[in-house]
Amino acid sequence: MRVIFMGSPEFSVPALHALAGAHEVVCVYAQPPRPSGRGQRETRCAVHQAALDLGLSVPPPRPQGRPPELTRPRRRPRLQQRQVPRQPQHRSRSTRCSW
Repeated sequence: MRVIFMGSPEFSVPALHALAGAHEVVCVYAQPPRPSGRGQRETRCAVHQAALDLGLSVPPPRPQGRPPELTRPRRRPRLQQRQVPRQPQHRSRSTRCSW
């Protein structure tokens, strides 16, 4: 199964490793690197670093002003069937941590 992984906290790293071992992880979305420390060096979050260690693609964040790549047109009730994108076969799953 092709999987897109989204996460940033450190507790998400074992889930990423488990998914990468069992499925094809297409890409990983995580928080962008942020400056930290006295030198204000950019530091990657745990999931971003783990994805790079596994050799997975981590796309850069999209600028705020840029429109999304796929939008559904408004005020066009007669869309042809081929113009509507196919829904994925499987739904998304969410894992949450509670302290």
